[in-house]
Amino acid sequence: MLVAAAFAADAPTAKPLVADPALEARVLDLSHKLRCLVCQNQSIAESHAPLAVDLRDQVREQLAAGRSENEVVDYLVARYGDFVLYAPPFKATTLLLWLGPAALLLAGAGWLAIRLRSREREAAVTLSEAEHRRARELLAGNAAVPPSSKEPRS
Repeated sequence: MLVAAAFAADAPTAKPLVADPALEARVLDLSHKLRCLVCQNQSIAESHAPLAVDLRDQVREQLAAGRSENEVVDYLVARYGDFVLYAPPFKATTLLLWLGPAALLLAGAGWLAIRLRSREREAAVTLSEAEHRRARELLAGNAAVPPSSKEPRS
């Protein structure tokens, strides 16, 4: 272990992958806002898919060429559609995406309310006065059970 520690102490430090750390920070920041089209649940900064690597390279090249972040995003949206954005804009084509969860929640709450109301109506059975009297007698234990309801036991 001492030999390994000595080699580790003499090992050269890793060189940065890019010459401009400010550019790489901009690329990383923008890459976190873009969805990997292969993985779909990761940003292109997190994904190791070949397409995500290519998209990161495109972002890096365009930012290095002097384009703004908005221009790079507009280019990628024009090429891949709004799906490439983690936060797509609110417009007619993404209306269902934005309002769909709320619509489903409201529909579920409406169905539940209707179902509970119908259960209340089913449970609210009215008894005649004779039926009330009979029920009170049965609960008090004073009523005799009619002979037709007795089952023969063997």
